[in-house]
Amino acid sequence: MTDMLLAWLERNQESALLLVPLFAFMETCIGIGLFVSSLFLVIACSIIYANGWAGLEAMVPLALLGSSLGDHVGYYVGRAVGPGIHELRFVRRYRGKLEQAEGLVRRYGSAAIFIGRFIPAIRSLIPALLGLSEFPRWRYTALDLAACGLWALALGAIVKGANTVFVTAT
Repeated sequence: MTDMLLAWLERNQESALLLVPLFAFMETCIGIGLFVSSLFLVIACSIIYANGWAGLEAMVPLALLGSSLGDHVGYYVGRAVGPGIHELRFVRRYRGKLEQAEGLVRRYGSAAIFIGRFIPAIRSLIPALLGLSEFPRWRYTALDLAACGLWALALGAIVKGANTVFVTAT
């Protein structure tokens, strides 16, 4: 998969920057995020940056945008599904665990947004749980944008650091 990504980037340098919000969206969107690794985003950004096709000042805001859009899809899916999810046969088997997760999200919702943003295994699930628990919309948006901003800056630091290490090493 990495070889395909490298080949695509090499052939499509002028469109390479489009992968930043796309991968950021995919890794955070409910359902998709469980299967798309954040490693693809880090690799794509590192290649784009190392080759000078775009700078961090372009990639960081695009990563923020893509990740926040993915989070908001999950949040609004959670709001749309709402309490009706408890009636699904599959969910009834795990009702206790779902109610426990909802309780934690209600209690620690603001912190969950920030903590979940930095833990890949739960990154795409937290927004849906917040939507399901009817966490206030405007509060969610403000906190999510702040968390995605910090995360995007961390991505930029990783890309810059990796470039410094590998350029210095060669």
